[in-house]
Amino acid sequence: FSAEQEAQALRKAMKGFGTDEDAIIDTLTKLNVSQRQQVLITYKSTIGRDLIDDLKSELSGNFERVIVGLMTPTTMYDVHELRRALKGAGTDEGCLIEILASRTNAEIRHINENYKTQYGSTLEDDIVSDTSSMFRRVLVSLATGNRDEGTFLDEALAQQDAQCLYEAGEKKWGTDEVQFMSILCTRSRCHLLRVFDVYRGIANKDITESIKSEMSGDLEDALLAVVKCLRNKPAYFAERLYKSMKGLGTDDSTLIRVMVSRSEIDMLYIRREFLAMYGKSLHSFIKGDCSGDYRKVLLRLCGG
Repeated sequence: FSAEQEAQALRKAMKGFGTDEDAIIDTLTKLNVSQRQQVLITYKSTIGRDLIDDLKSELSGNFERVIVGLMTPTTMYDVHELRRALKGAGTDEGCLIEILASRTNAEIRHINENYKTQYGSTLEDDIVSDTSSMFRRVLVSLATGNRDEGTFLDEALAQQDAQCLYEAGEKKWGTDEVQFMSILCTRSRCHLLRVFDVYRGIANKDITESIKSEMSGDLEDALLAVVKCLRNKPAYFAERLYKSMKGLGTDDSTLIRVMVSRSEIDMLYIRREFLAMYGKSLHSFIKGDCSGDYRKVLLRLCGG
């Protein structure tokens, strides 16, 4: 890998009349996130121009969004997406839920630090001013990045938590949402997987079915996302991708965000889950749903 060679290749693809989109796709999709950052710096030092500005002036639409996303460091990409979800036209609740429910404690902490530096306000303050009621409390809890990450399993506590969830929902009239939040958003993954097993025995139904019957709207979506991410993160992202493309029209924001943010983390697993869940490959789904350079770059990120 030579950052200088790649920088020159990108400059050549954009210089003069017309843009060589294929060359841009080839160059950027064969590199990983840290190599792309080196190219960014080298481009500035050897060519004296800002690569992202150049890309933005040459490209447009969804294709531009993918390429600029690829050029953005992982944490900053999440930061920008959260900010867009909170401060854009209307709130993109799906984006807030997806990022906050799926990132690790360390990732959330980095997001918080960078968000504050970038925008001068804290992520928590912006969530509080832009969302409301119980949904707001769940997001604030997830945004602290304070989930127990231990692997110790206390069987008695698992039994107790499962009973608590049962009594907070199925067993009573109305729902004690705070109980759901405090257990689902703070306990460790290993503990909660056990709680879900015990819960099924007590309630005779899966925790997700109870959440669906007890909650609604954004709160329901948020807690379901938490459970799905704990159980099988790639399957959660496979479902996000499927929903972004199925039916009429495409939810490009979600499609782009998942493809860009997971391309180097668990895309292989997401592809496998997608095929198992929907009987069609992610590749064929993208092919049928997108077109042009946008389709080309997404297929390259998808691989296979």
